[in-house]
Amino acid sequence: MNYDALLLVSFGGPEGNDDVIPFLERVLRGRRVPRERMMEVAEHYHHFGGVSPINRQNRALIAALERALKTRNLSLPVYWGNRNWHPLLPDTVRQMTRDGVGRALALVTSAYSSYSNCRQYLENIEEARREAGSGAPAIDKIRPFFNHPGFIETMTDRVRDALDRLPDERRATAHLVYTAHSIPIAMARECAYEAQLREVSRLISERAGAPSWALAFQSRSGPPAQPWLEPDVCDYIRSFHAAGGNRADQAGRADQAGRADQAGRADRDIVVIPVGFISDHMEVVYDLDVEARACCDDLGVRMVRAETAGIHPRFVEMIVELVEERLSASTDRPAAGVLEPWPDRCPLDCCPSGR
Repeated sequence: MNYDALLLVSFGGPEGNDDVIPFLERVLRGRRVPRERMMEVAEHYHHFGGVSPINRQNRALIAALERALKTRNLSLPVYWGNRNWHPLLPDTVRQMTRDGVGRALALVTSAYSSYSNCRQYLENIEEARREAGSGAPAIDKIRPFFNHPGFIETMTDRVRDALDRLPDERRATAHLVYTAHSIPIAMARECAYEAQLREVSRLISERAGAPSWALAFQSRSGPPAQPWLEPDVCDYIRSFHAAGGNRADQAGRADQAGRADQAGRADRDIVVIPVGFISDHMEVVYDLDVEARACCDDLGVRMVRAETAGIHPRFVEMIVELVEERLSASTDRPAAGVLEPWPDRCPLDCCPSGR
């Protein structure tokens, strides 16, 4: 298949205090979220001057991709459109139409499959194409890459770097806590999101030589009565500490989640890995760097936070490989672990919203 451009599709984020409320209103449109909850989240953004790191990181990723594509002799201009803030996806698709782009390949800034991580972006792309009108380019989405060897290698490197920030004598007993954005249970039942996260966490832990790990969730935004994936990362850290640092996976699947450390020490260090995010969002820099760190400080637990994939050289190389596999006639789709690689085109009934 031939393509004329690469389109980066992301969530978007405000870039100043005046942007925060309009941004959140756009994010929450059509959802029954109390205004007081929205104002509470707004304070998270104001804590950082109203600036989310995601747009800055996307600009850095685009620059890295442009260099990498040129190195591989791939003549693909890179466009960028967001779901929730400028540059908005419909505006970008209109610009692509004016530029004469006939077919583009879209990279979504999420490694996993679920409604909010994958299908909703497909819907956003189709809506943007409709708004662009006649002549809008065909846009094919790159497959979810949660188990691509390049993503596993990138995150393993990030975990090793985080472990290296601990004192030598404490690394072997450090406990890894992987985190991802929580989603409603009704949505999770209809997709492979949780299974993918567990598989990725297992693969990274094995490669990093860290057998003690767990998966937790963060940043839930639904009404209290609606069940979402748990445990919350701060709740997990508290219960882990209360159990004397001798706890396996929260779901009770120690064999699946990794061997529980039997040291029984309450002072074990924790490495938090935002494996559900490929770049820093407000959910990373506030929910983890502020709230989870405060939780650990209150408990007297040393916490190190691993970096997201960002513009790690192997991650950028992986994206180029994903582009090349779609340009090639080959059907080979590399995947690590036991889960099959996700197909290039999602089944029509996959990942419903659960609403």
